[in-house]
Amino acid sequence: MYKLFFNLVFKRMDPEEAHHLAFRWIRLAVRIPVLRTFVAAALAPRYKELRTETLGLRMQGPFGLAAGFDKNAIAIDGMAMLGFDHVEIGTVTAQAQPGNPKKRLFRLVPDRALINRMGFNNEGSAAVAARLATRHEIFRTTVGVNIGKTKVVPEEEAVADYVTSTERLAPYADYLVVNVSSPNTPGLRNLQATEALRPLLSAVREAADRTVPERRVPLLVKIAPDLADEDVDAVADLAVELGLDGVIATNTTIARDGLGLASDAALVKETGGLSGAPLKQRSLEVLRRLYARVGDRITLVGVGGIENADDAWQRILAGATLVQGYSAFIYEGPLYARAIHKGLAARLAASPYATLAEAVGAETRKAATA
Repeated sequence: MYKLFFNLVFKRMDPEEAHHLAFRWIRLAVRIPVLRTFVAAALAPRYKELRTETLGLRMQGPFGLAAGFDKNAIAIDGMAMLGFDHVEIGTVTAQAQPGNPKKRLFRLVPDRALINRMGFNNEGSAAVAARLATRHEIFRTTVGVNIGKTKVVPEEEAVADYVTSTERLAPYADYLVVNVSSPNTPGLRNLQATEALRPLLSAVREAADRTVPERRVPLLVKIAPDLADEDVDAVADLAVELGLDGVIATNTTIARDGLGLASDAALVKETGGLSGAPLKQRSLEVLRRLYARVGDRITLVGVGGIENADDAWQRILAGATLVQGYSAFIYEGPLYARAIHKGLAARLAASPYATLAEAVGAETRKAATA
């Protein structure tokens, strides 16, 4: 039913306008008590065997919404209603910014992919913090906060920019993510180099501890799939050295060659980050490499090309404790999270593993000893 609706309505609309329309519907549904109860019962069934404990947090399951969909924390309850076990808002910057000029979001339908060059369009960390401070929770869910660099701030002032956002948002975050991997903010990916990343992560960690002394706010870093293998290793080693809580692998890619893209050549040439199915293999490779390097010492989050339960299960076996989706949600619609939860429960039941935690990294460990 959704696929028919997508082809008849959303596919004919500008992708960004379609996104805003769907957003309005989700926000409307969650405001109507009877409707939201019905929707949550249908789309967010709970499976006890999928309950996940990580980052010092308890979640109903391992599957969450990746950053980028809800930039300004306006639909957290709506996305929880649709079955996401955690919702990562943002990317949020210290200063409000409009992002890049439109048109800046493109569907590659034959490839089940998206290209975006949104440019961290958001209302700024002060406004988002104020919204989180006054939020009246309808559905309990884990809220991650993804922070990035304001575009007009030079690289040499990036640390202070991230610290400002941390001070404003850490009190409302179940976990924080430092985003240094979007390709749509000039110079941002330079911060992935360990000599730049070390002082940045250290400053954010200190700011979070200072701002929220009563609890430890878990801190993760999100990396690009375009890093060379040796740079992935360097980030992994740095994460362990600094006592980071986790790494999210991966953000979008600037690669186009070698991905077998079938969409119109003009679309493929659009600048920006590519997400969705074509990213699947490289994101999985990065995840496996990270887990082989860090094991169970930190939490790994797998994201990039997760279309179905098979993809999510593969990430878990590779080393991901949590998995996230975004692009496939556009193509799969409101049954997306439900299908993944149902499929994961079935795969766990058919596996040799007694718990989901036992399955995390099992295939990567097996490959290392083969």
